[in-house]
Formats: sequence, C-alpha cells, structure tokens
Amino acid sequence: MKDADFIIVGAGSAGCVLANRLTEDPACRVVLIEAGGSDRSIFIQMPTALSIPMNMAKYNWAFESEPEPFLDNRRMHCPRGKVLGGSSSINGMVYVRGHARDFDEWEEHGASGWNYSGCLPYFQKAETWIGGGDNFRGGKGPLHTCNGNGMQNPLYHAFIEAGAQAGYPVTGDYNGQQQEGFGPMHMTVRNGVRESTANAYLRPVRKRPNLDVITQAMTRRVIMEGKRAVGVEIERGGKRSTIRASREVILSAGSIGSPALLQVSGIGPASTLKSAGVDVVHDLAGVGENLQDHLEVYFQFSCKQPITLNGKLDPFNKLLIGARWFFFKSGLGATNHFESCAFIRSKAGIEWPDIQYHFLPAAMRYDGQAAFDGHGFQVHVGPNKPKSRGRMHIKSPDARDKPKIIFNYLEDEADREGFRACIRLTREIIGQEAMAPYRNEEIQPGADILSDAEIDTWIRANGESAYHPSCTCKMGRDDDPMAVLDSECRVRGTEGLRVVDSSIFPTIPNGNLNAPTIMVAERAADLIIGRTPLPPADVNPWINPGHKSQQR
Repeated sequence: MKDADFIIVGAGSAGCVLANRLTEDPACRVVLIEAGGSDRSIFIQMPTALSIPMNMAKYNWAFESEPEPFLDNRRMHCPRGKVLGGSSSINGMVYVRGHARDFDEWEEHGASGWNYSGCLPYFQKAETWIGGGDNFRGGKGPLHTCNGNGMQNPLYHAFIEAGAQAGYPVTGDYNGQQQEGFGPMHMTVRNGVRESTANAYLRPVRKRPNLDVITQAMTRRVIMEGKRAVGVEIERGGKRSTIRASREVILSAGSIGSPALLQVSGIGPASTLKSAGVDVVHDLAGVGENLQDHLEVYFQFSCKQPITLNGKLDPFNKLLIGARWFFFKSGLGATNHFESCAFIRSKAGIEWPDIQYHFLPAAMRYDGQAAFDGHGFQVHVGPNKPKSRGRMHIKSPDARDKPKIIFNYLEDEADREGFRACIRLTREIIGQEAMAPYRNEEIQPGADILSDAEIDTWIRANGESAYHPSCTCKMGRDDDPMAVLDSECRVRGTEGLRVVDSSIFPTIPNGNLNAPTIMVAERAADLIIGRTPLPPADVNPWINPGHKSQQR
C-alpha cells in the first residue's frame, strides 16, 4: 500500500469532500479508505428507490441500539452507509442546513469559529442551488440541490396552505434567510439522479494522481506511536496491512464508526476501554458520549382522492416508474417525494424552530411498503432539539464487532412534552380547510389518542429514528472534560489525528444532517491544509419577532 501525507478513513459524506479538497494541491498525497464498495447501483442512483439500499446489508452497517428504556425496550435500527458516498448514498436526500442559531449554539459550546457567520460561506461553497446563488445560497459548488419534481401533486401545496391557515408563516426558502414556516422542501438530486458526495465530490477527481481510493478495506485501528497517529491498520481480502501517514490520520467514519475507531485504538474513556480489553493509550472521557438523534413519528391520514403514491406501489407501476427513470431520468423515480415541509416552534419563548415536518403524499413505512390498503398521506414529525443524551461503547478490541449503542430517547421530560405538542399541533394543521378535500380518517395515532398519558404511550410504542446519530466526538473548549476535539477538529491530547464528520457536532442541528456534515468537511479542509478560512458572512437571518410571547 502507498503511504501518504493524509489518510482519510471513510469515503462518506465528509470523507469524499475532504478527498476532493485536500488533493487540489498536487503535492498533497491522500489515501481514502472505504469499508464498502462501489455505489454503481440503480437502487442507489434512483432517488425514489431510497428505501432499498437503506435496508441492504451490502450498503449498510445496520447498527442496532440496545433495548431503549423509554421506548418500551425496543431496539432501534441505526443504518449507516457502507459504500462509496457513505450515508449520502443511502439516505433520504433531504437537504436541510439547520437554523442559523444552531451554529451560533455550537460556538457557545466552545467550537470557536463555527458560528453561522463562519459556516454560511462553506454551505455556499459546497452548493449549486437550482434557483441560483445569493447571499444565502450557493451557485457554483459541486453539490447540486433542487425541489425534485416541483410539487406536482396538489397535496404538497395543500399542506403549505394549511400551515398558513393555521397562522404560521410561509417561507420560500428555509435554507435561506428564513427557516421558520411552511414551504417547498429541497433535496440532493441532480438531473434526476441522487447527488451523493461520491457523485458530487469524489467521481470528478477519482483519477487525480495524488489520490488513492481503497475500497472493501476494513480499518481495524489507528496506529499510535506514543500520542501521535502515524497510520492505520486495514484488513482487505482477509489480509492485514498498514498504511502510514506523514502528516495526519483523519477519521470520517461517521458518528458511530469514528468514536468506535478511536476506542479500539486506545483513545476514549479508560473504563470503557478496559472493560472491552483495550489498552489505554489516551484517556479521553467524551469519546462515544453525548450521542444525539432525532426521534419522529409517522402521522398518517387516509385520503379522499386517489392521488397518492399508494396507488403506484404495485409491480406494474413500479416497472413503469423505473423504466421512465432509466431512460429519461424523470418522473416519480427522480424525486424522494418529500417536496414540502415545515419548521415551527412548539411554544412561545423558543427563539428558533424545534419541530420539523416532512410531508409525504403516501402512507407507508421506511421500507417502502404500504401502511394500509387504500390512499393516504403522512407527515414525519418530531422535536428537533432533544435534551436526551446517549452513548456508544465498543464491546471488544475487534473493530468488526458492532458497538453497544443506547440513545436514551425520551429520557428527558422536555422531549416527551415536545412530542405531545407535535401530536396536537399536527392535528390542528391537518384540520385546516386547505386539507378538507383530501383529509379522511386519522390512521395513526388515531382520533382516540388524546390525553398526555395516551400520547406518551403511543409515542413509546411507535417512535422511530430519523437516522440522524451525531455528536459523539464533539468539539468544545479546553475546560470541557467531555470535549473530544478542539475547534480545528484535532483530537485533544494527541498529534496528527482529527475527526471530521457528524460526530464532531456539539449539539444536533434543527434538521437533517447531510448538509451540515458536508459543510463541516468543507471548512475542515481549509483548517487541515492551513488555508485562511473564508471571510464570515454578513447577513441577518430571520427570527420571528414575536417569539417571546407567541407560538406562531
């Protein structure tokens, strides 16, 4: 194996970005290591097929939580991408940056320079928005974003109008100046094809002579000499080998994979390492702690009119959709179907939205199966700023052994209160006149679920992960004993070792995680190379002027 200046572990949402940006300097040699293989599959590239790779062992690490004590001891599925593009090759392609105040919150937690003014230029650098660049959106970046098929189904517009009738604002661009409100939703799709980071960032530079991409290679550990990372040990085709890095090892294996690799390499809480049979190289208490995720429920209604996707789930219609996409990259195959959405505040006194809606003109499960016979629609809804915290610990020195994960969803009473608000506010919104031509019976939770206790019981039995695990190697200030990284993504107390992926978030943003993960990698690339960060943006994000006294 060739040695390198930089080794990047994980060719996912962050790793592909880093590989592109670090190799812009032809003198910089990079090795990118991926445990999975090729992303050349119709199921990955066709947006509407998103539920297929998400449920295939070939492309998915398929982690699972321990029994969750506040979810009736259910084990929760935690899919993570094991393929070029990582989770950006198996996710729902929803493009949400988060609210401006989410990133100001990062800096308040000690991630200096990661406020909204510092992050916005990197969101813009990454993106080509179909509507063109402006003070908030990017117009010349590698990652193309759009609104899918332009909300052709009338249900998308009815949902937005219902929000307006309920007294909420309407926003033309929740990734722009104003997140709060109802409006069109954006996705990482380009000309009808999934815009993973493998497509947007890696494929255009794959043949650079200073980039080596190694697939089907399991990284077993980071090789440490004292407190300095000098390389990695990998296993490929049953054979082990080492690759050395003259400058740095960068972990971009995700919010489960990166802390697990640190721990099997002897970096983490001493008690966790010892119980797993790993010698302690560096006692770092926060590795694998602070785990955060979004929990959501599928709020479903039957539909009066036969206009939903439930009428397109039979084999013949799927064949027609697939054929049109294969030949023309258009039609229902060219969208993730989440084409309208909302971000609202659960109560007065909250400065920025803490509830998110994905609207879907179908009533179905994440595996793509119909939830019932007939036509229906649903909203995915949940509190987006959870207070509950979990953890991730390895169980043995073998990197192939899946770690012990517990999210502790709903441990904090504030999160349970948030879901009660979600249920009641959703009923009010769907009950507006704009939805009357379509709204029929409430499938779930069901009109008989009314009291706090009934709602709590239903949420415990039906809450599902939104698949946004994060924050397990958080950035933070020097005096924070749980901070794993400094503000330049360097692992505290070590040399030559960084982490760059969604695990570095101090707190989870208000939205899906792919967009902020790509932004993090864009900004981290400048920090790693030693380039001066882009100048901070001078903008004024919209904050609801009545937020102190009004819920809407």
